[in-house]
Amino acid sequence: MNYLVVNYSDCQVIGLNNFLRKKKQNCMIHYYQNKLKLAIIGQSLFGQEVYSNLRKQGHKVVGVFTVPDKDGKADPLAVAAEKDGTPVFKFPRWRVKGKPIPEVVDAYKSVGAELNVMPFCSQFIPMNVIDNPKHGSIIYHPSILPLHRGASAINWTLIQGDKKAGFSVFWADDGLDTGPILLQRECAVEPNDTVDTLYNRFLFPEGIKAMVESVQLIADGKAPRIPQTEEGASYEGIQKKSNAKVNLAQPAEAIHNWIRGHDKVPGAWTVINGQSVTLYGSSMLGGSAAAGQPLEIEGASQPGIVTKNGLVLYGTDGKALVVKNLQFEDGKMIPASKYFSSGESSSVELTDDEKKMAEEIRNTWKGILSNVSAIENTTDFFKSGAASMDVVRLVEEVKQKCAGVQLQNEDVYMATTFQDFIQMFVRRLRGEDQEEELLIDYATKDVNNMTVKMPYQCFINGGFEDAENSKTYDTINPTDGSVICKVSYASVGDVDRAVAAAKEAYENGPWGRMNPRDRGSLLYKLADLMEEHQEELATIESIDSGAVYTLALKTHVGMSIQTFRYFAGWCDKIQGKTIPINQARPNRNLTFTKKEPLGVCAIVIPWNYPLMMLAWKSAACLAAGNTLVLKPAQVTPLTALKFAELSVKAGIPKGVINILPGSGGMVGQRLSDHPDIRKLGFTGSTPIGKQIMKSCAVSNLKKVSLELGGKSPLIIFSDCDMDKAVRMGMSSVYFNKGENCIAAGRLFVEESIHDEYISRVVEEIKKMKIGDPLDRSTDHGPQNHKAHLDKLLEYCEIGLKEGATLVYGGKQVDRPGFFMEPTVFTDVEDHMFIAKEESFGPVMVVSKFKNGDVDGVLQRANDTEYGLASGVFTRDINKAMYVSERLEAGTVFVNTYNKTDVASPFGGFKQSGFGKDLVALEEVIKSL
Repeated sequence: MNYLVVNYSDCQVIGLNNFLRKKKQNCMIHYYQNKLKLAIIGQSLFGQEVYSNLRKQGHKVVGVFTVPDKDGKADPLAVAAEKDGTPVFKFPRWRVKGKPIPEVVDAYKSVGAELNVMPFCSQFIPMNVIDNPKHGSIIYHPSILPLHRGASAINWTLIQGDKKAGFSVFWADDGLDTGPILLQRECAVEPNDTVDTLYNRFLFPEGIKAMVESVQLIADGKAPRIPQTEEGASYEGIQKKSNAKVNLAQPAEAIHNWIRGHDKVPGAWTVINGQSVTLYGSSMLGGSAAAGQPLEIEGASQPGIVTKNGLVLYGTDGKALVVKNLQFEDGKMIPASKYFSSGESSSVELTDDEKKMAEEIRNTWKGILSNVSAIENTTDFFKSGAASMDVVRLVEEVKQKCAGVQLQNEDVYMATTFQDFIQMFVRRLRGEDQEEELLIDYATKDVNNMTVKMPYQCFINGGFEDAENSKTYDTINPTDGSVICKVSYASVGDVDRAVAAAKEAYENGPWGRMNPRDRGSLLYKLADLMEEHQEELATIESIDSGAVYTLALKTHVGMSIQTFRYFAGWCDKIQGKTIPINQARPNRNLTFTKKEPLGVCAIVIPWNYPLMMLAWKSAACLAAGNTLVLKPAQVTPLTALKFAELSVKAGIPKGVINILPGSGGMVGQRLSDHPDIRKLGFTGSTPIGKQIMKSCAVSNLKKVSLELGGKSPLIIFSDCDMDKAVRMGMSSVYFNKGENCIAAGRLFVEESIHDEYISRVVEEIKKMKIGDPLDRSTDHGPQNHKAHLDKLLEYCEIGLKEGATLVYGGKQVDRPGFFMEPTVFTDVEDHMFIAKEESFGPVMVVSKFKNGDVDGVLQRANDTEYGLASGVFTRDINKAMYVSERLEAGTVFVNTYNKTDVASPFGGFKQSGFGKDLVALEEVIKSL
């Protein structure tokens, strides 16, 4: 849709011109000439994806051979094949006592396959089946053969500390993984990779593509058969729980590799206090361990230490690793940092009076759950039919029976079984289960007549913690180039833990079960807290991003508060609809849609409006009931982390919001690839947006919203209000130091007023005060970071070399920090670099157009691959409407600029992206 923003003090109208511009694009599906008849022998989602992609390429699957249904549920490969009408065979086995089963072999031969494709094949297939087709059989194996042959190859890649991982597609032999190689792919092993991260990041998506490529090579007669050498070949045993015990009498890195090589299956374990405990989430400890409580561990060279970051284990070389999670024999998993307050030992013993109280509460449960014959310790409140009103009744009845005990509705959602509820109640009664205080290691700074307190660690599952690899980086104050503080540098492992926390919060936490109006109340409270801390937030925004304090207070922070308040009101107004259908009568059939949250959403935001971009993208996401993992820009992480602190104070449940500072190439890419994320919103450059869209499609076809580059045209006609055109034209370029996605990237000024317009702009620039953004009288602060300043200076040099006239500026200001002079170029021709490319800085690029040439200037304005925003200045309402309807941009400003509002959708056309921020609630819900 095209959004028209009109300043009606000039035109006497205000309009919203919504129309759909449908652009037909040429789509071409490439089918190879050579196709094969295939038998797919395998299972799992991997097998399903290989099957589906082979059919898309035009190959004919004549039969699918997979495993029998388990607990009445078919394997994903069988589900997809049956839906397509492909013959499906579910043999429990192919051989008995080592000999092929004749009827099974005959059934296989009946399909007439020319090639067997074996993705994730776990059964022993007889050689007379493997060799039967014209082209034989190919199979996928998760290692770079010949190294690590066998079923646990991926585990051993990590256990042995290999720096490279990968997979092989080989010609199947007698099951010994020794057949000739057809194709191999490899990837680097990250320091904290686990079986899951390797599989999800590389082995799964790239393996699917490789299987399809291999089939086509065979069809085209180009498939190699490279004999496997025995040199370096190994065959390690299948890793089972029984032989996965950790040997702690070895160097720390070997212990780390053993633990991560078994994470999540089968799970490396050790013995603590006489019981086996499984260890998950291992990483090497870069620095010294935090203070903690010693823990004796069987076989360890020295006691472990339970710290706020997890369980620290020491190797025989004195080096250390940290384990994040522990799982006990009963299946319960806890954060390792909670060992001395959780696990089996955390169950409280009830006194006689408490036992009497527990029986009274049991009667309360019985009165509410009247359909349940007896309230057992394992009785689940909600699975037994309780509704939201029953939660209120339970809480109020218990509070009435025991005056003074502090209970809330959310407590019931977090302790759903009777036993857990009693344990929670007794701790609350004793005062032992008070809300755990949020521990924050602040970086503090005395600045702007206040002491700002800034969290600097990753925020995962409701708490601040170091990155698992303990890496940090410096965040810089652009005003003077000084280091503000060191910030945690999140790893792939941190992303996986954050996504897992968000998924758990979505599926099992109180956020999704909460009444939408209660969810709105929490968002209102969050907005109130942001308002209480607005001066601190604006100060942090100024020192971290260079934003002028007064602008940060009004826009960066002020609009963020408005955004959360606006969407808090939407929480209980998300509605479905009924649909008239042909079969409605006479049987009174009814069709209706129901709108639900998508699940876990990822958000990747830019550095120009750090807090406002967070609000624009996350408020709607949270209002709809989603949970989120957010990556702030690497150079401006601090307001996002302060926001995380305020979200805890507002009562947002654990895991609903997770914030990971760090690299876009690492954190952003992993979010794009992650199979548990259902939607990703990104604001940034067009090239990165294209890569994100590709990764989101390949991983799990997650929804994407992209707000990308811009080169927004602003057309100024001779009949404009000159004072306003000068004032707003400067704002269109220099607002927020030009670091503004909708900034006017090119001004077209009608010839008859061009020279006067430029003269007046330069006159006003000379009045601008450039300096400390915390000074209330400053108009123009520093650019966000040095690399960006250098890019702007290079941009100006290119403009000069191409022949544009530099009227003003173009240089770095002679003072400490990353300050750029407001710049004006004229005589800019359409072919020039600065006419086509976005500067994203305080550079006004001006071109003339002939008097009265409305269609000509429109053609020039639209001659760009971008279409985010645009503007027109004229007193002629007919001309304004004519131009606005023909400008190819998501927003058209008339006699104004930069007028965005939380109630107005924001997004672009063409390579400026798609999807809408702000009121686009449809972007973060699904209809059923």
